[in-house]
Amino acid sequence: MNPRIHLQTVEIELTPIFSKIDAQVKVNLQRVLSAFRDHRVGVHHFAGMTGYGHDDLGRQTLDRVFAQVMGAEAAAVRVQFVSGTHAIACALFGVLRPGDELVAVAGSPYDTLEEVIGLRGQGQGSLAEFGIHYRQVALTPGGTLDWATLEGAIQTQTRMVLIQRSCGYTWRPSLSLEDIAKLVTCVKGQNPDTVCFVDNCYGEFVAEQEPPGVGADLIAGSLIKNPGGTLVPAGGYVAGRADLVEAATCRLTAPGIGSTGGATFDQNRLLFQGLFLAPQMVGEALKGNHLTAQVFQNLGYPVNPLPQEARRDVIQAVQLGCPQKLVAFCRAIQQHSPVGAYLDPVPAGMPGYESDLVMAGGTFIDGSTSEFSADGPLRKPYVVFCQGGTHWTHVSLALEAAIAAVGSAEDAI
Repeated sequence: MNPRIHLQTVEIELTPIFSKIDAQVKVNLQRVLSAFRDHRVGVHHFAGMTGYGHDDLGRQTLDRVFAQVMGAEAAAVRVQFVSGTHAIACALFGVLRPGDELVAVAGSPYDTLEEVIGLRGQGQGSLAEFGIHYRQVALTPGGTLDWATLEGAIQTQTRMVLIQRSCGYTWRPSLSLEDIAKLVTCVKGQNPDTVCFVDNCYGEFVAEQEPPGVGADLIAGSLIKNPGGTLVPAGGYVAGRADLVEAATCRLTAPGIGSTGGATFDQNRLLFQGLFLAPQMVGEALKGNHLTAQVFQNLGYPVNPLPQEARRDVIQAVQLGCPQKLVAFCRAIQQHSPVGAYLDPVPAGMPGYESDLVMAGGTFIDGSTSEFSADGPLRKPYVVFCQGGTHWTHVSLALEAAIAAVGSAEDAI
């Protein structure tokens, strides 16, 4: 099989889906533009502060713009968040108190949250060490939400439920906004005071609204993923109910400082510009997802989600079946990255993860995965998780090399 000819055929077949994605990008861009216009964003908002960051007009305006885009009461967009995991941890520690219960309602959380919760590691101040109880509702054998169990899962002491929107490193469908809306209704019907918190990483701008628009109380995510538009150099965000956002920022800074602190270090222009570009960047990544899924399904590999399925995040999983193909796939993607194409990805440990990982990420922002990237844990069934893609044509070029590297599902390497 000639990889280039195969890709060209698939690209033509996907033209109707690409057109539909473009139409959704237009809707999402409109809500971003409306927020910029409503809050009178101008060049004076690009100036940043140093030191404490008090009265940073650009940061204050960006928070309001971001809140409107997310359909939330308030938002805090900060370069001081180290990662999406850090933003999520601040939300958890900001809301939960000793004796409270946290329930994960969509199966096991993402690897990097295990030590935050206290499922792995000790002596570092996890939720468990602060006396916060944890339960999780397992998914069904088919990887879907277990609605029968969820109907009785929320107790009086359940202060918060964790809803992980993306599949993470698991072979399950990511959650749709309809799933999240139904989860919120289910939880609130059992305990109206329970906070519905959504890990929104990889899900921003995939649909025409965000989780606060369907009832979520609080969301958090990374700025070097979807909402940063590949420009933001670091950071994360929290958005939702104003009191909950303030509680999260009190964990980022300190009680009494909360959202009023945090210098922007002349990054405001990139924060605004990245948000403006985000809908388009996400649209291109979604096209790359569909292309990856169709090509590798044609080669006989299991893929999740399936090629014609509507996307719920910007992650496309391909089950390669052996560690050699996982490493070969990532090496091919790295060799066709704009940055560090000369590097050779090798499996290694990474802070916060239980298994060794192999990662291809030749991105302009270190670790962003917003340019086309691929990674996966070295554990069965050896799944590669493809993410991002600033333009689907780059994805296509990289996939040519990946096809040549791993061949069909029947081929051994």
